[in-house]
Amino acid sequence: MISIDLTGKTALITGASGQLGRVMARTLARAGADVAVHYRGNEQKALELKQEIEALGRRCIAVQADITDAESVTAMRDRLLGEWQAIDIVVANAVIQYEWTSVLNQPVEDYRSQFESCVLQNVLLAKAFIPAMIERKQGRMIGINTECSMQNFPGQSAYVAGKRGMDGVYRVLAKEVGEHNITVNQVAPGWTISDRDRENNTEVSEGYSSSVPLKRRGTDQEIANAVLFLASDLSSFITGAYIPVNGGNVMPAI
Repeated sequence: MISIDLTGKTALITGASGQLGRVMARTLARAGADVAVHYRGNEQKALELKQEIEALGRRCIAVQADITDAESVTAMRDRLLGEWQAIDIVVANAVIQYEWTSVLNQPVEDYRSQFESCVLQNVLLAKAFIPAMIERKQGRMIGINTECSMQNFPGQSAYVAGKRGMDGVYRVLAKEVGEHNITVNQVAPGWTISDRDRENNTEVSEGYSSSVPLKRRGTDQEIANAVLFLASDLSSFITGAYIPVNGGNVMPAI
């Protein structure tokens, strides 16, 4: 039986206090990793998650930062490396939320915010954490993209633009750091069931599910499982990949 063991590894998850991030954090911790949970404003959720992870017998640091600001990301790195000496896995999950509308009606600021959270976040995280990975000749960088970046539906322009820019950064970065035994991959969720859906009884969406070959929405745990796989040695020869976790709703062409 194959199992994933991340004992001895350290991971940073940005946006870990959010709906998907907290499930990723728990999943990596259950596999043995020590986890740094990043938050921007929701300190209470981050501290609650920290307690959960420590109850599993793992080390955990709750760290605040603005992932769109270079100085803030550098300060986060300095704190983490000061306490743990190394970060083996970086999961870029944080994203800025906004109202979707048409290109003609979308405020220009929304395009700027999506560039900052989707593109700039990943550039800053790479600059902050990959040099130490290069020194150790190992590392994993995992970005959370979206199926929307391949669908291009009306109302999604700012989000799609940001995530497509992120995709370009990841593909280039994968080629640049591969020789150092560092993998750079993306997980692209579909419309995912989270705790918010469970609390509001909104897990079922017949319209969306009917378009999915597996005829259902995915769950936050299924997204976290894909992140866990990419964080592990089982994915040691996969890099530069964009992996949809959406029941087949989007299938990249070869």
